[in-house]
Amino acid sequence: MYLERLAVTDQARQIIDQLRRQHGELIFHQSGGCCDGSSPMCLAKEDFLIGSRDVCLGEIHGCRFYMAPDQFKYLENMHITIDVTPGRGASFSLEIPLGVRFVAISKLLPEGESSRLRPVET
Repeated sequence: MYLERLAVTDQARQIIDQLRRQHGELIFHQSGGCCDGSSPMCLAKEDFLIGSRDVCLGEIHGCRFYMAPDQFKYLENMHITIDVTPGRGASFSLEIPLGVRFVAISKLLPEGESSRLRPVET
């Protein structure tokens, strides 16, 4: 049996629900890089073109979660929980006008557990 790579807090679920009512189907993407580029961005599905090398880690609360391949190299042995915190990020993520931003909380898994993580889609 596989371990899930992703989890989402109840507070983040509430924001996702609010955004889904406003914008329709959503996706998450975490690109890496500097500044807010390493934060998960929530986007309307039709507003973002997934790259051919992007990795799908699974779903959170009905939203597919993608990551740039170079970012995934750093996080492939971690469990990631998506949460929300007060504050204003500098990204194009849909939650920014609400005065909150999504954050990724990563936890390195022990070797035995990380080998049981659900495979990703490329």
